[in-house]
Amino acid sequence: QVQVVESGGGLVQAGGSLRLSCAAPGSIFSINAMGWYRQAPGKQRELVARIIRSGSTNYADSVKGRFTISRDNAKNTVSLQMNSLKPEDTAVYYCNADVVVLVSSPVRKDYWGQGTQVTVSS
Repeated sequence: QVQVVESGGGLVQAGGSLRLSCAAPGSIFSINAMGWYRQAPGKQRELVARIIRSGSTNYADSVKGRFTISRDNAKNTVSLQMNSLKPEDTAVYYCNADVVVLVSSPVRKDYWGQGTQVTVSS
């Protein structure tokens, strides 16, 4: 089964940094967008950062200036550099890949990773 593979995450003190990485499935035709979402206990999943085909990015207001999303087109990967982490950044972070796959014709697919825990201690 096609999967999005995440890496990174862990436990860090407030003010520290972490880097998350995500690899889109190899068997894809193209990528429309890739991004990171997060879900804290008792809260809804929210967008953290996203990068689309053109290279344009958007960020949640709460992470602007602290987080940076980047991609490697050759490897179909996206990374999220998280600096100046705060306890409120604690959540499970999920990678999302909005891609096109070739079956008998191009089909748009939306894939999610299984999530990686980020915990920021005060």
